[in-house]
Amino acid sequence: MPSFVFTARDGSGRPQNGTLSADSSGELVSQLRGRGWIVLDVQADTAANKGASLESINPVNWLPATKLDVELGMQQIASMLRSGLTLLSSIKTASEQVRRPAMGKIWRNIYERIEEGSSFADALARHPACFPEYIVQLVRVGEQSGTLETVLVRGAEQLERSRDLKITLLNALMYPAIVVIMAVGVSGFMLLSVIPKIQKFLSSSGRRLPPITQALMDISGWVRQYGLTLALVALAVVAGLMISYRFPPARLAMDAFILRVPLIGKLLRLAATAAFSRSLGLLLESGITLLEALRTVEKLMGNRALSVHIAAVRESVMQGGPLAAPLAAKGLFMPMLSRTISVGEATGTLDQVLTEVAQFHEKQLAVAVRRLSVLIEPAIILIVGGIVGFVYIAFFVALFSLAG
Repeated sequence: MPSFVFTARDGSGRPQNGTLSADSSGELVSQLRGRGWIVLDVQADTAANKGASLESINPVNWLPATKLDVELGMQQIASMLRSGLTLLSSIKTASEQVRRPAMGKIWRNIYERIEEGSSFADALARHPACFPEYIVQLVRVGEQSGTLETVLVRGAEQLERSRDLKITLLNALMYPAIVVIMAVGVSGFMLLSVIPKIQKFLSSSGRRLPPITQALMDISGWVRQYGLTLALVALAVVAGLMISYRFPPARLAMDAFILRVPLIGKLLRLAATAAFSRSLGLLLESGITLLEALRTVEKLMGNRALSVHIAAVRESVMQGGPLAAPLAAKGLFMPMLSRTISVGEATGTLDQVLTEVAQFHEKQLAVAVRRLSVLIEPAIILIVGGIVGFVYIAFFVALFSLAG
């Protein structure tokens, strides 16, 4: 927003000078006249506008707001509310202390909507990419019960746990993916670049090559002849899967399948169980009804099969059934979830039980990630070492054969 230097006189005739920001000089004149001042002169502040223009071309300013920015803002607002500041003052201060300008713009938009008469929860709901449904629900309950600072802290903590859970899961899946890509790259380089040069050297003798060396040469020739076709087919398959994933039936089938994949499926089910337990327990603890909490958690699940399953569970509860039994129906969540929930339903401590289940499965996920890393490292070493060793053995056997 550009800045303007103004000169005016107030109602008593005293001179008033300063710098204000406005969309245009006409808007600034209207603001000053609204104070009852007589506007004498308005000019653009070239120094401030130059600095703003330079700031606007900073690449950091183009980056979108992240969950971390939302966490920091919610924690700041909760702290200021606890200190006695009003909600609008807290939001305005938070908008001025953001890590990224995009988050500041979001907080300013929320500030303006509240000024226009909207509730804090409804203003947050206008930005679903930054504020998930359960955050909006928590804030709505906090506004109604007068515990806004408490629910903001809970929401920020839940966002932090969710972010840590995603990072843990991504780290577990990223390491084997990177190593496999590197192994494929090394193998391709050897088959397409190194081995053809060795083949020319060995073929110049005119003697018959040993079987292991000939097998290596045959593999290299086959890859050079059909490698491009295989790469195009692989790209087509990946593109087809990505397009199919956009259609609900295909996405439902693919999401259900990936939960059954050995090792990876267990990690995903552990993460989903922890996220479901943590979110549902937090909503129940904040005073939200079970049906409304299930509806909110259903929207949080990135896996479509889990979302459909939770919707079916909610329908069963709506008809008067228990929560534990339908959760265990398809085995999509870890078995401990339904068993522990049945105890919580019987004792009336469902929110506390869900929190304990979340903590247990978060620890189990961390252990599973460490075990997967321990298993993958030697397996990758054996695979890559076997490929390189096969090439070296084939080459030296051929050398020994040529040497008589």
